Amino acid sequence: MIAKCKAIAHGGNALEYVFREGKLGRILALHNLCGEMPKEIHEEMKLINDYNSRCKNKFLRIEIGIAPKDEPQMTFKTLNRLALLFAKQMGLDDHQWVAVTHKDTDNLHIHIIANRISLGGQVYDTTFVSNRAARVAEELSRKYGLTIANKVRSARPHRKAQADPEREQTKQQVRSICYVLLEKHRGKGLSGHSMFLYELHRSGVTIDRMKNKQGKVYGLKFTYDGHSFKASEIGREFGYRTLPKQFESGNTLKPIIIPSSHSSMRPTKDSTSIVQVTGSVLDAAESLLSETGEVTALQTHGADYAEIAWQRRLRNQAGKKKKRGRGI
Repeated sequence: MIAKCKAIAHGGNALEYVFREGKLGRILALHNLCGEMPKEIHEEMKLINDYNSRCKNKFLRIEIGIAPKDEPQMTFKTLNRLALLFAKQMGLDDHQWVAVTHKDTDNLHIHIIANRISLGGQVYDTTFVSNRAARVAEELSRKYGLTIANKVRSARPHRKAQADPEREQTKQQVRSICYVLLEKHRGKGLSGHSMFLYELHRSGVTIDRMKNKQGKVYGLKFTYDGHSFKASEIGREFGYRTLPKQFESGNTLKPIIIPSSHSSMRPTKDSTSIVQVTGSVLDAAESLLSETGEVTALQTHGADYAEIAWQRRLRNQAGKKKKRGRGI
């Protein structure tokens, strides 16, 4: 088990993040709090920390990572006890805090957002607070026979590349598949995008759209061989906004034709299943492009950079002349 802690100013944003739909697993504990929603919790904490006008970073953000081999024994009761004991040993008995788990990554981890100002008005001392959190995590690991990770204190709980070579190897395979297919269909418009998604599906890589609580898509997730990766882990070209731009072209769109001996990284036996998969993938491509506003022919909208640079130069010269005249 590993842990890190930091004093932050944006408590409202931190609470919205840990309670975000699609990430939130379970609410483990609510300490000195009545509300269960992020806005309610933030308002309760604000009632306390508003009495201290000098402190800027009025919240604590704590992340606790659980080792993969310890996850099978992590029931709700065990996680609840770990959160309570961790907060107690960190000296947060007289503070407001909430602990939740996240489910959006392969690694189980706990988030704790705490009010740095206690109920009595004292400010929590954050001197070497991250080292203190790591030491408490190590003590609890020894006490309950969990994996001790004191050599990777600075690593984020969701970064599993160094801890799991198999996941890192799978990520390299996904990255290789994605880049090969992207180079093959880059700049071919909507048909290229559809074929890219189709061949990606044929290769065993599935793309899921991540949605927030308002139902809006904010990112993509790539799944392959039982492992999930955010688009940023695969490459900057594969983001929700940037991926459709890779297929932009000034040419008119051509009808989508799926060759029989092309665009296949693994042979299939049932031709009818190919047609069904093709239809579903093309529908997904159309819906994905429609949400990004790029169902129509993808065209690059260039700007007159020379004109912009010239206008900027004129403004800079005018500013210099004004400065020269001030001393006269």
